[in-house]
Amino acid sequence: MIVREPEAKFVPAPAGVHAAVCCDAIDMGLVANRFQPDAKPVSTVRLVWQIAEGMASGKPFLIKKDYRASLHEKAALRKDLEAWRGRPFTPTELLGFDLEQVVGAACMVNIIHKLGTKGGTFANIAGIMPLARGVQKIEPQDYVRVKDREVMPANEGQGADETDLPPFGDVEDDSDLPF
Repeated sequence: MIVREPEAKFVPAPAGVHAAVCCDAIDMGLVANRFQPDAKPVSTVRLVWQIAEGMASGKPFLIKKDYRASLHEKAALRKDLEAWRGRPFTPTELLGFDLEQVVGAACMVNIIHKLGTKGGTFANIAGIMPLARGVQKIEPQDYVRVKDREVMPANEGQGADETDLPPFGDVEDDSDLPF
């Protein structure tokens, strides 16, 4: 009898720069750092995008990125949002930014592939930019936001899960900003 590891079923989003649309902003709550188990858990959010390119099944590729829920000047969330917007946050905007504003907003994402420690290839977002001129905005397709998924009783074998997701200012004219 020959026994082997199962073939990977997950196909990562292709590497490169892609037109994308944010299809979800998820409050993940307090999340422990798996690399520093003694560290205090931090408030975390997840943004999920679809890219224009589809899988063999016809469904669009999804890609996600988790962030510490912070707009501190060194926070990855702030850096990505400012790059996406094409301008820094104003002091007034830094008092509170509603992530719901990014849901449905178009952008360009730079996806890179990294090899996991146990093998397998993972797609990671290396950069987010405003949608390039002349690139058509895409709309989310066949995606139900996590907050809108119906949770069924466990005995029915159904429930909201993330199987669709990949493993793991001064006032200016801002009319062309995505959010």
